[in-house]
Amino acid sequence: MRIGIPREIKDGEFRVALTPAAVSQLREVVVEPGAGAGVGFSDPDYVAAGATLGDAWDCELVVKVKELQPPEYRKPRRGQTIFGFQHFAPEPSLLDAALASGATFIAFETVGQDAGLPILSPMSAIAGRLAVQVGAWCLQKQNGGSGVLLPGLDGVPPGKVVILGAGNVGANALAIAYGIGAWVTVFARTERRFAALKESYPDVAYRTGLDPQAIVDADLVIGGVLTPGQMSPKLITRTMLAGMRPGSALVDVGIDQGGIAETSRATSHSRPIYIEESVVHYCVPNMPAACARTASLALERAVFPYVQLLALNQMNDDLRTGVQVRAGEITHPQLAHDTRDKMSR
Repeated sequence: MRIGIPREIKDGEFRVALTPAAVSQLREVVVEPGAGAGVGFSDPDYVAAGATLGDAWDCELVVKVKELQPPEYRKPRRGQTIFGFQHFAPEPSLLDAALASGATFIAFETVGQDAGLPILSPMSAIAGRLAVQVGAWCLQKQNGGSGVLLPGLDGVPPGKVVILGAGNVGANALAIAYGIGAWVTVFARTERRFAALKESYPDVAYRTGLDPQAIVDADLVIGGVLTPGQMSPKLITRTMLAGMRPGSALVDVGIDQGGIAETSRATSHSRPIYIEESVVHYCVPNMPAACARTASLALERAVFPYVQLLALNQMNDDLRTGVQVRAGEITHPQLAHDTRDKMSR
């Protein structure tokens, strides 16, 4: 089976799904020129690893990072498998293009849905760690922020960070926010993960449900709620945001599945923020691309075993939960549910 690695064209997306190290262990790999340039892997590096340069879309298996962009909508074809992040639910035109192509789409974000999401997990960890970093940047006055320094200073209190979700994104955001000395409150639906977090981060407020007043009082809110394969729940209302101090910030890590706030809409690395209800919103759906080399190496480590299986025309249980569209039909139950729900509104 020929494996294609296209060059990503999404705004600010420099990641590549497979580096020359992985390509050297595969047969018949076609790399689009420039596919790895953004993370320091040149075309000669891929050729030396055994790849050929050419049209990556002219292959039976296409391994890419981000969902199809409009110029790519007509590239997939029947009998082909597209393996990458898909994020169909928030974008009806993308789903329509996938269905019309007749190709099979396997989503990184639901591979291993019953086994800890092994591909999504490292990207969520990176996004969680970045969330505090970019949130601190949003709070700077030149970006429209309130001018709060999250760690504070001797005699000056630190900033208040509210993290929604205690999973992979939330736990990694907590590690950074706690580490720099911010006051942190973590909200989750249940207490299931609190005990483990308390061992490492004892001086943190852990609460179930959601307290609107905590949102209002926060300097930075990080949305890290994820239900695999589902649209993000709208947890933060416009009223809550309107009550926050002007220049407070929201980093919505769940934006690639629709976002957790009523005011959230996708931004990009070239234009990452906007201000609504006097709150700075950072809603970039491909956050890990900001650290593209680290993210590419982590992604490759997670993806490569599954690429090996697909190259042999083999499927396992992890890959089966990743299949979202096949031969013009929606095959993932939650995607089908979200699609019907949107159509009925």
